Amino acid sequence: MNTQINTMLDAPLRSQLRAPTVIPAAQQAYWALRREFWESRWIYLAPLAVAALFLFGFLISIIHLPHEMRALAGLDPAKQRDTILQPYDMAASLLMGTFILITMFYCIEALQRERRDRSILFWKSLPVSDVTTVLAKASIPFLVLPLVSCAIAFVTEFIMLLLSSAVVAGSGLSVATYWNQVSLFRGFLLLLYHVMTVHVLWSAPIYGWLMLVSAWARRAAFLWAVLPPLAISVLERLLFHTGHFAAFLGHFFTGGAEGRYAPGTLPMHPGTHLTPGRFLGTLGLWIGLAVTAAFLALAVRLRRDRGPA
Repeated sequence: MNTQINTMLDAPLRSQLRAPTVIPAAQQAYWALRREFWESRWIYLAPLAVAALFLFGFLISIIHLPHEMRALAGLDPAKQRDTILQPYDMAASLLMGTFILITMFYCIEALQRERRDRSILFWKSLPVSDVTTVLAKASIPFLVLPLVSCAIAFVTEFIMLLLSSAVVAGSGLSVATYWNQVSLFRGFLLLLYHVMTVHVLWSAPIYGWLMLVSAWARRAAFLWAVLPPLAISVLERLLFHTGHFAAFLGHFFTGGAEGRYAPGTLPMHPGTHLTPGRFLGTLGLWIGLAVTAAFLALAVRLRRDRGPA
C-alpha cells in the first residue's frame, strides 16, 4: 500500500523532470544580446573613451573661444555657423569613424572568438538556437552600435555646448547668439540618418561577409576576409589594367548616391537634404540586403556544424 502511494506521489515529479524547459524566443534573444554586452564590453567602452579624450581636448581649446567669437562678429551668418559648428562636426565624425572600426572588428571576431576560447561548447549546451545566437550578434553592428554611437555623440556635443556657453557667458558675450548657431537635435537626426543609411544598410554586405568568414575561418579570420578581395583586385589590375572590382567594393563604403554631399560639407550640415524615398527605392540596396541575408544564413549553418577551433 505504501509503495503504491509513493509511486503515485512520485509520478508527477518524474513527469516534471522529464518535461523540457521551453524558453520564449524573445527571452532567448534578450539574454543572447546580454551575452554580447557581457563578452564585448569594448564595443561601448571604446566610443566612450574616444568621446572623453575629445572632450578633454575641447576643454583646452575653448580658452580661445571668446576671441574667436569676437572675430566672427564681422562675418556673414553662414560663415559664423560653419566656424562654430566645426568642433561639433569633428566630434561627430570622430565617433562615426570609431563606430565603423569597432563594427568591423566586432564582426570579424564575433563567431570565431567563441570557437577559439572553446566557450561555444558551453553556449551550445544551452537551449538557444544557432539562429538566435547569430541574429543577436548581427544586431550589434546593425542596430545597437549605431544607436549607441549616435547617442554618445549627442551627449558629447551637449557637454560641449554647456562648456562653451559657460565660457561665452563668462566673457560677457551673448550666449543666445551662440545657441542659435548650434542645433544639436537636428544634427543628431542627420548623423543617425547618415549612419543607418550609408554605414549600416548600404554597407550591410561587408558586415555579413565578415561574420561569414568569422564563422568559417579557424585561424586568422581577418586575413581570410581581406586577402581574397585584395588578391582579386590586384590580379584584375595586373591582367586587365582595370579596377572595376576595387570600385565595386569601394561602392559599399561610400554609400552610393546617399553618401554624396556638396564639397566642403558633412552629413551633419544643417543644409543637408534627406532623401529616404530615393534611398529605399534603390535596387542595389535591396540586392545588398539579400546578399547579407544569405551570408548570415551561411554563418548560421557553419556555426551549427563547426566545433571549437
